[in-house]
Amino acid sequence: MKRLAALLLAVVAATAEAETWRFALIGDTPYSDYERRELPRMIDAIAAEHVDFIVHAGDFKHGGETCSDALFADRKTLFAASPAPFVLVPGDNEWSDCDRVSAGSHRPQERLAKLRTLFFADAHSLGRRRIALDRQPGEFREHQRWRLGPVLFVTLNVPGGNNNYRLTGEASNEAAARMPQVLAWLREGFALARREALAGIVVVMQANPDFRHFAAGLAHGGYRELLGALRDETRAFPGQVVLVHGDTHWQRIDRPLRDPADGRRLDNFTRVETFGYPYMGWIKGFIDPAAPGLFRFEAHPWPPAAR
Repeated sequence: MKRLAALLLAVVAATAEAETWRFALIGDTPYSDYERRELPRMIDAIAAEHVDFIVHAGDFKHGGETCSDALFADRKTLFAASPAPFVLVPGDNEWSDCDRVSAGSHRPQERLAKLRTLFFADAHSLGRRRIALDRQPGEFREHQRWRLGPVLFVTLNVPGGNNNYRLTGEASNEAAARMPQVLAWLREGFALARREALAGIVVVMQANPDFRHFAAGLAHGGYRELLGALRDETRAFPGQVVLVHGDTHWQRIDRPLRDPADGRRLDNFTRVETFGYPYMGWIKGFIDPAAPGLFRFEAHPWPPAAR
């Protein structure tokens, strides 16, 4: 009997150690009538893979489309219908670039306020099955975080187009007010992950911050401070760090962050860029505590290739 009990305990321990989690990443979609028709089908197919949630890294419309209440309501209906929990990150096409004539000449901060009302009103994700989210207290409710297994997920409102900075590279009044909150939420997330001895942290934002220019000392003004904070936090974090973004529509998975002291790549940092128009697709992420790198990613073009 004792041997049987010991064997059962060993099986339970092995099962716990072997537990894995799955999540999905999309972005820069839908940009066309075709993508609007296809996206519900893709979301259903993603949910059928039994992912714990879907994260949209921003830009839920083409930059030339109007930033109207009607379009926003359509996207809310679309995302709320997801069978899996659905987390949105705001992109430049739905707020900071809405002052374009083709986008309806809206005031960007008014459109951001509308996004907060529609998509970030309560303490839960979107989707037919929802998960609880922590939100940054105060105005910036689009800054979110939640746990999946041994990993903390953190979202930031950092849009493309140089983070809503002026053409001179100086912060606009809006960016000057937002970025201290962005940096505080990022650092607080890392502090929480360290305090709870988590194995990893995933940061999601819309903008591609251009790691190549940052490594060359030529970082864009809108991303310089953020990338410096991300680099410093990554160096001080004992686990794995993933940055997810969209923006430049070039799906890739690489390790572009380097140590300024010697120029060496930071091996505990991975960048994942989502698919983007004109190519549809999604990224499946795996969390496996037994694996050396903790994370594994698979790219899934849409529609899937015929078998």
